Amino acid sequence: MPVRASIEPLEWENRFFGIQSAIVRFGDDAPPLTAQALAGWTRLQAKIAADDGVRLDALQQLGFQLVEGEVDLALPVGRSADAGCEVATAAEIPRLRELAAQAFAQSRFRAPWYAADASGRFYAQWIENAVKGLFDNQCLIFRDDNQAIRAFVSLRELNAHEARIGLLAGRGAGAELMQAAVRRAHTRGLSTLRVATQAGNTAALQRYIHSGANVVSTAYWLYR
Repeated sequence: MPVRASIEPLEWENRFFGIQSAIVRFGDDAPPLTAQALAGWTRLQAKIAADDGVRLDALQQLGFQLVEGEVDLALPVGRSADAGCEVATAAEIPRLRELAAQAFAQSRFRAPWYAADASGRFYAQWIENAVKGLFDNQCLIFRDDNQAIRAFVSLRELNAHEARIGLLAGRGAGAELMQAAVRRAHTRGLSTLRVATQAGNTAALQRYIHSGANVVSTAYWLYR
């Protein structure tokens, strides 16, 4: 069965990475995806449900390769004690950029698909944007005894009921970060907190599930 999809250029990523990339958008009313339609792009991305074996096989026949699995989770928001976090300000951006670049150096934007430093740069920019209220709405931080940032979590409100965790990092601080995210969502009157992670990141999966999250869906990212 042919894959029916349109090709949507990723304009922000193209400017940031300096390549010609696009994402495949599936639709029953879209034209069949052909090798000719895929030609001319430096990088093409596709995200499919993990149980969609038919589409997976068809994409692999078109030259797409599996990059990573993704697990999406959700947990109900309830009352939570004050975790002792702060809202990051512009003064914290340089340090947060360093921490994010280190913590997310091996994402799906890693080599050989992208430049060796691409993943770190991408997530450094993400956390800067979160502090500035762009894309994610804010970044919460924890400090150590010397007042240095030791952990952070960014949040984005999706609608009147839900928020999504963007980036979460800090060795040994997972429980605190989840508590802070839940508390912030509760103070905003939200009912659901969502988060996604790489399928191979078992430590993160265990933390989210231990915090009360349930798996909502699983997916694969493929590149060509």
